[in-house]
Amino acid sequence: MKKQPEITVRLSEDLLRKLLYISEAEGRTPNNQFLFMLRNNIQYFERTKGKFNAQKLASIDISEYVTDED
Repeated sequence: MKKQPEITVRLSEDLLRKLLYISEAEGRTPNNQFLFMLRNNIQYFERTKGKFNAQKLASIDISEYVTDED
């Protein structure tokens, strides 16, 4: 089964506390809250700077973040 990509994010204690506060207030896990905020940021980027070029996206090497596990 293919494992979802993982990425480590380093946060200050203050940012972590704020993420946990927002997560609890919104009824989400910290991971789901982070994904929610990231998706919103991507939507904002596309509204202000234009849609992503599909060919350029496909050419980005993500092998460092993807592992196959059986």
